[in-house]
Amino acid sequence: MEKTKRPLVILTGPTAVGKTALSIALAKEIGGEIISADSMQVYRRMDIGSAKITPEEMAGVPHHLIDVLEPDQEFNVVVFQKLAKRAVADIYSRGHIPVVVGGTGFYIQALVYDIDFTENDEDTALRRSLEELARREGAEALYERLRAVDPESCESIHANNIKRVIRAIEFYEKTGKKISDHNREQRQNDSPYNVAYFVLNDDRERIYERINDRVDLMMAQGLTEEVRALRESGCRKDMVSMQGLGYKELLSYLEGERSLEEAVYLIKRDTRHFAKRQLTWFRREKEVIWIEKNVFDRNSQTLLEFMQDFLREKGIIL
Repeated sequence: MEKTKRPLVILTGPTAVGKTALSIALAKEIGGEIISADSMQVYRRMDIGSAKITPEEMAGVPHHLIDVLEPDQEFNVVVFQKLAKRAVADIYSRGHIPVVVGGTGFYIQALVYDIDFTENDEDTALRRSLEELARREGAEALYERLRAVDPESCESIHANNIKRVIRAIEFYEKTGKKISDHNREQRQNDSPYNVAYFVLNDDRERIYERINDRVDLMMAQGLTEEVRALRESGCRKDMVSMQGLGYKELLSYLEGERSLEEAVYLIKRDTRHFAKRQLTWFRREKEVIWIEKNVFDRNSQTLLEFMQDFLREKGIIL
């Protein structure tokens, strides 16, 4: 039955683990095209802070869902799913294999299991009232409202992620059902694809060291200037794009709310916390193939051969 489904390869893992280089090598070997499952690389003019892949790094491999929105446009899981499904169909039309690469687990889940979001997409009156509550009383008040009706969702949604908190409350108010229950039911669905779901991981200290080094490199490359240019073009802190790690901290520095040293400290700390949450998410997913880099002596060729062997067993490649 699996072989009648069309192939979908996932390569994910915590931020700074080394997904980009491995994904390019894999795509070249299997005739793949890459779909970005990153909530920030979708935005134009947000290059340094999103660690956006460069044309040179792409090495001729087609990439989708990169540089397709302006920073003032909203990007969420529903938009991602729609664009990603369109890209998947486009890739199949050329006889290639879609390789989804990125660290946003909820986006990947939405595509893999074709989660249905139609019950919670149009009516905006409730959304506006919840946004007003967050402005008036703060994110924590909104979070407590969610905790009262769906405490399980609070385990996977951060209090500062106002968009997701609102979405979860909306879902409950409109359907009488917890979004955590809905998502669990949706995850029980069989995927419409023949999926190989790889999670790349490394020792925690190595990941944290790479995060710290990456932030230092971003600052040296001109992240402050990138954020300043976005601010001068009209980007504000309440935009979805400006909630990204690196952007919100430096925006608060530029607005005189904290020192540059404090902003850089917060970027590093919060990115490390984000990597930890990513791993927690992936551990809950079913049928994932964990690739621990230390087991393979961090040898890229050995990692690649392991993945190809698995794809042959799944009937995804010959």
